[in-house]
Parts: sequence; structure tokens; C-alpha cells
Amino acid sequence: MANLDSAIEQLLNVEKQMRLAGDVAGTRKAVTDILQLCFDARAWKTLNDQIVVLSKRRGQLKQAVTAMVQQAMQYIDETPDVETRIELIKTLNSVSAGKIYVEIERARLIKKLAKIKEDQGHIAEAADLMQEIAVETFGAMAKTEKIAFILEQVRLCLDREDYVRAQILSRKISPRVFDADTSKEKKKPKEGDNVVEEAPADIPSLLELKQIYYELMIRYYSHNNDYLEICRCYKSIYEIPSVKEDPAKWTPILRKICWYLVLAPHDPMQSSLLNSTLEDKNLSEIPNFKLLLKQLITMEVIQWTTLWDTYKNDFENEKASGESLGEKAAEDLKQRIIEHNILVVSKYYARITLKRLAELLCLSVQEAEKHLSDMVVSKALVAKIDRPMGIVCFQSAKDSNDILNSWAANLDKLLDLVEKSCHQIHKETMVHKAALKV
Repeated sequence: MANLDSAIEQLLNVEKQMRLAGDVAGTRKAVTDILQLCFDARAWKTLNDQIVVLSKRRGQLKQAVTAMVQQAMQYIDETPDVETRIELIKTLNSVSAGKIYVEIERARLIKKLAKIKEDQGHIAEAADLMQEIAVETFGAMAKTEKIAFILEQVRLCLDREDYVRAQILSRKISPRVFDADTSKEKKKPKEGDNVVEEAPADIPSLLELKQIYYELMIRYYSHNNDYLEICRCYKSIYEIPSVKEDPAKWTPILRKICWYLVLAPHDPMQSSLLNSTLEDKNLSEIPNFKLLLKQLITMEVIQWTTLWDTYKNDFENEKASGESLGEKAAEDLKQRIIEHNILVVSKYYARITLKRLAELLCLSVQEAEKHLSDMVVSKALVAKIDRPMGIVCFQSAKDSNDILNSWAANLDKLLDLVEKSCHQIHKETMVHKAALKV
């Protein structure tokens, strides 16, 4: 230990001379040599003390602090126990705090500390640590590393069930960033530009990050049972080349896309996705799902009992296979089929009795009325119920201007027909007169 102290003392003197002389390379070497001595002697407390002392010396050079932090970061995985590791990370964290030239190193340190806290079961603490760092403002950090860091923040927020903050953080990533062409050659940085560092080897590629992003968004949307958004997320994962080329990967995802399309409320986006999915050639590999989607776009009443008997096993298997279909999904599926049937009835009937409507929907009169009322409230269709008479009218009440316009148009048509008839009669009369003269 005495030898270590004397060796450090000598190097500190060398470091002082180099620092005062403004010798960057010499100062950097002296600083890293001091840390190397402490590490070789496994003197972890001395190492922490020396890091703090060296960083606080008067007029300390930025390059020396950067080199020191980078050098000490290599020792983190070599520490004998978790307490020593946490102590070293905290020391480096305090040294790099507020220094823009070591902001990337600080972000990596926080990520390591958060991982340790998570492994110890302190998820809330890990999430709070990660949220301190706003990596989107770091100009020198590689794009993939930034995305990976933000996704880690989102994941920890979802783990602690903080869905509001998870959504705020997820909006820092634009989905368009995953569609960027990485094969294009990188431009050489101009003079004065920030040099972007290469991402560490353990950071996933852009396409892997895309899959992680959409899987996290599925977790977020599943909390609200937002079926259409979940479907769009699965659709984006399905489009990833590595998934689309492997039938073992795309088959379960395509099944999920089909289920969530059926569960999603009827609207233009859902119709568009439904039609584009039906055009997918891969859907013919799972014919029962193709049939399910075809039933939805066919304007015919679907018998709920028959449909449930056919697809119950698939539905239960999908539910058992993971986090996807929630408890509410079976009720929602029935609700969607009823909505589809009401829309079909409204296409074929202008007026229908509530009793007949309930028969077509396989429901009681009260249930049929409730579902119809819900659809009218959500503006999915236009209908009026005459409850004393028990009649539903699907025709919308026309505005007085519309009535006048249609009446004027009808009059125009009538006058045109009269004019044409007169013309034809006149023509026939002329021909007849000519024939008499002959």
C-alpha cells in the first residue's frame, strides 16, 4: 500500500507539471496511469478518491477528465461485488455531472446503475434514474444508442405502470426514423460539425429497435384496449424484412393482426387495414382467418353462435399464447359482430320492427335497442326508434334545403322528359304528313 501511495504521489507531481504546461497528451497519460495503478492493486477506495481529486484539480484539462472517465468505465465490470460497482458508478457520475464533454459517458453510467437497481427489484428507482437523462439533446451520441436509451426509459415506465409518462417518452421517437435507409454512405463531417460516436457493440440494429419499439407500444395500447392501434403495431412488425421472410415468425403475427382487426371498432382506418390485409398473399396460408375477414366485409348477417363455435379454439389458443387478447376481448368480439349485423340491416332496410331486428341479431328486444342506441350515439349510423310502435327507421331526416334541391332536380328531369316527348311527337307527325302527301 505504501508503494502504491508513493507511486501515485510521483505521478501526481508529473500530472501537475504536464497540466500547468498545457501538455494534453502528457496529462492524459499521467491520469490514466494513476487509475491503472489503483486498479492493478485492486484498491477500489483509493481509485474512487483519486478520480474525485484529479477531476477537481485547478485548470484540469477536459481531455484528461474524458480519458479518466472512459478508463474508469472499463473497470466497472471488474469490480468484486455490487456495492463496489455502485460506489464506482456513483463516483464517476458525480465527476461527469454537468460536463457536456462527458455527457454520453454519464448516460451509459446511469443506464448501468439503473440495470443494477432493476435487478435488485427497485424498478421505480431505476425508472427515476433513467428519466434524469435527456439523450435526445446529445448531438454526439449515435442514433441507435439514443433510440435504445429512450426505449429503455419507456420499458421501465411500463414496468412501473406509469402509462402517461411512457406515452410522453415514446413520442420522442418518430416511427419514420426506423424507415431511414442505413445502407447509404455516411457523409463525412464538415469542419466544425459534431463528430457522432459509433454505437457500442451491445446496441441492437435499427430494425431490431423497430421491433422492440412496436412491442413496447403494444404493451401501452393493451392497457387501454386500443385494438386498432395494437393492430397497426403488429402490422409494422409484420413489415420488418427478417419477420416477413420467416413463416414461423409471420404466421402468429398475421393471426394477431386478423384478431385485432375484427376486435377494432368499424371506422375508415379499420376498413382500409381490413382490405389491405385481405389482399396479402400470405393470408391464404391461414384460410380460416381469411374466411373470418371475408365475413366482415361481406354485407351479410353473421350468426354469432356459429362464428363462436368455429373460432372459439383459435381464440382461446391466442389468449393462452401470451399477453395479447385480454379478458374483455371475448365480449368485445361479440359486440363487433352485433355492430356489423346492425350495419348490414341498415343497408337493406329503410324501416324494420324492433322485434324483427332482435331476431336477426339473436338478441332480446332490450339488448337490440341498447346496441342500436350506442351506435347512433357514436355516429356509426343514423337511425330513429319509434318506441310505441316498435319501429326503427334508418333513413336520415332530410334538411329543408336538401328537399327543395331534390324537388327542383326532379322537376328539371320531368321537364326534360316532356320536351323530349314533344320533340318525338312532332317528329312522328312530320313523318306521317310527308307520307300522306305522297
